[in-house]
Amino acid sequence: MKISIVAFDDFTDIDVWLMWDLLNRVGREDWQVRILAEKEEVTSSTGIKFRVHGLLSEARESDAVLFASGKETRRVIQDKSFLKSLNLDAEKQLIGSMCSGALILAALGLLDGKKATTYPTAKKHLESFGVEVVEKPFVQEGNIATAAGCLSAQYL
Repeated sequence: MKISIVAFDDFTDIDVWLMWDLLNRVGREDWQVRILAEKEEVTSSTGIKFRVHGLLSEARESDAVLFASGKETRRVIQDKSFLKSLNLDAEKQLIGSMCSGALILAALGLLDGKKATTYPTAKKHLESFGVEVVEKPFVQEGNIATAAGCLSAQYL
């Protein structure tokens, strides 16, 4: 299974590292977990710089795609090239988000007609997309899952 974690500049550290750690601890040899971004190097909200494993366009080849959150979530949902490069298929892929990463799913149209959860500070913004926001740690509808906070990553 190919699993991609999507990061971007100013992402929330725990979102990426917790998902990375949990998925790799499973120890499945048939799982390939990679961190993808719009460029080869990103910087976290605490200033950690690192080289990612691949670019966003590779997400379309993944079996599962997970989105982190961060201060720049509101910027990336306005970035048409960021969104277009993902080219995801919710019929064939498992897609999830943590915290305000749900805004990216909404911007991609993946939450149309679905219930979702997000971090409390992103609730109104997510509702502005017409999404019914549920105050639960985890919401899953079909192949789409949203986690309200970083400690809900275990549900993804």
